[in-house]
Amino acid sequence: MEYKVIPFVASIDPKKGTSDHVAEQLESLIKNYNNQGWEYVRLEGVSTYVHAESGCFGPTRAGYTTTRQMVVFRK
Repeated sequence: MEYKVIPFVASIDPKKGTSDHVAEQLESLIKNYNNQGWEYVRLEGVSTYVHAESGCFGPTRAGYTTTRQMVVFRK
């Protein structure tokens, strides 16, 4: 069995966007990969630590943890 993991970041207008727009983007992504023979498995949250950035005079940005959404498909 093969697996494919695709990052998913929804993009909406902050004034007009709704959760329906996010759902439409995810549905479109799932349909696109389904048409290529991939079966949707799940949406997975992956926590990631982003290291601090260093400049000439020391750290310019502190490190932090963030969560990325990944769509999992299988064949």
